[in-house]
Amino acid sequence: MSELRKDPITGRWVIIAAERKRRPLDFLPGKEDTVPPSGPCPFCQGNEDKTPPEIFALRDKGTKPNTPGWQVRVVPNKFPALRIEGELNPTRIGLFDMMNGVGAHEVVIENSAHDRGPSDYSQEEMGKVIQAYRERMLDLRKDDRVQYILIFKNHGRRAGASLGHSHTQLIALPEVPIQVKEELSAARRHLNNRKICLFCDILKQELDSSERVVLENENFVCLEPFAPRFPFETWIFPKEHRPHFFRISRQEEKSLSEILPQTLRRIKVALGDPPYNYIIHTSPLKEESGYYHWHLEIMPQLTRIAGFELGTGFFMNPISPEQAAQQLKEVG
Repeated sequence: MSELRKDPITGRWVIIAAERKRRPLDFLPGKEDTVPPSGPCPFCQGNEDKTPPEIFALRDKGTKPNTPGWQVRVVPNKFPALRIEGELNPTRIGLFDMMNGVGAHEVVIENSAHDRGPSDYSQEEMGKVIQAYRERMLDLRKDDRVQYILIFKNHGRRAGASLGHSHTQLIALPEVPIQVKEELSAARRHLNNRKICLFCDILKQELDSSERVVLENENFVCLEPFAPRFPFETWIFPKEHRPHFFRISRQEEKSLSEILPQTLRRIKVALGDPPYNYIIHTSPLKEESGYYHWHLEIMPQLTRIAGFELGTGFFMNPISPEQAAQQLKEVG
């Protein structure tokens, strides 16, 4: 079983997941530039026996679990960072806090086609993926051990994808990540000082100027943040204030399934299909924080962090968000 260990200096939790070293190509030099392992893809239709049994699926009528006929399929990760089985058993050894690696680690296989990703999806296809995200979050939040659920996508080997078939991962954590805690603290301070949600305030200013807005629809705004860490870092916000992603309305689900593929298509055309990560930041499951505002962050992997970034937490970005927004607008 993996372990969670807390850094006594920063308060950051680290997952020590020794079992994951068995993944194909781990620790090989230049692995981000290598092709995926040869052989049948375990995520392709017809290879359902090559994954753990499915937890959730959207299927053709009359088809049975773990057989062909699915549009979206969710399975446990074969090499999980955290496992659903067991007890947390928090332990302190002197200054050091640790607990068992209990949680969940799932894979959302987004589409039955091997060579298509979110930038290629129709609104209907993306809608089914978003539905799977929501349904799995609603199910996992019933577990009292789970405090936070992170949904994240790695596209391309340099961004961390170990298989070419498009998929998203979901990790249910027994602790709230420190990065989310920092966002929560900033949002709480802003609400106390200005009596308005920080993210709603940002959205109002960005929409008023439109300088960094790439596109918008009825329910969502896509923009380049004012101080991006990475070139072409792009955020998508719901216009209506909502702390929790799992409370997304059907209309918002439809709008998000429209604006997300549009955004990824613009990034693909403008930058030549770069590797990227996207994540969904949402309020902690057990916290009804009216001051937080869930959002989706897309981070193309065009530069690498090095000693300066690792040593300071500062990021160097060679393009302004205003220039990036203009380039993405021009893609059309």
